Amino acid sequence: MRYVYVMARTADPQRRVALLAQIVDHLLDQPLATLSFRTLATALGVSTYTLVYQFGSRAELLHEIVRAITTRQNTVVEAVAAETGELEQHLQNLRDSWNWVLHPRNRQLQRLEFEAAMLEAQEPGLDPITPKVFELWHSVGREALLAMGLSDADASLESRIITNIMYGLQYDLIVNGNEDQATAAFNRALEAYQDRIVSLRPRLAG
Repeated sequence: MRYVYVMARTADPQRRVALLAQIVDHLLDQPLATLSFRTLATALGVSTYTLVYQFGSRAELLHEIVRAITTRQNTVVEAVAAETGELEQHLQNLRDSWNWVLHPRNRQLQRLEFEAAMLEAQEPGLDPITPKVFELWHSVGREALLAMGLSDADASLESRIITNIMYGLQYDLIVNGNEDQATAAFNRALEAYQDRIVSLRPRLAG
């Protein structure tokens, strides 16, 4: 009787992280939809086998790319999560988030995130990441507003509104490329957001 032994895939975590960083850099000016192991291997100067060994399948590779892209603003998320109920601190964290995306490289990462979201919606494959990123922003924003004294319903709704506004203005920035107009719209939206938060605070005291 002949036995065939198959070695399990045990990807090197350090090699995987290094390759993932190279892949994200490569994709900054490339469409994510055309991603394949072959084209990626050629661009990075590695073998297709190396990529398959490290990532398993195209779906898994895409999953890891999305994870790498969407964790880019962790510092801003952590800043919002650490807020102590001060409105100005909250507004400044939102300004920091907007200023982050104005950087050319980060703008390209945001483009990749939008493209990845569409791909995940069409081919869910592994557990989709982009809906969780949206929910994370909504959740930390809600907690920040609760700390300011808003009701749960108001905090949840206002957090969803500002999250959608931020995503929409980032989309505007990427599609139209007009930084001045997009920033002016962001500042106007932030002023309106501030006014609503101030007006909603007294409701709990009545």
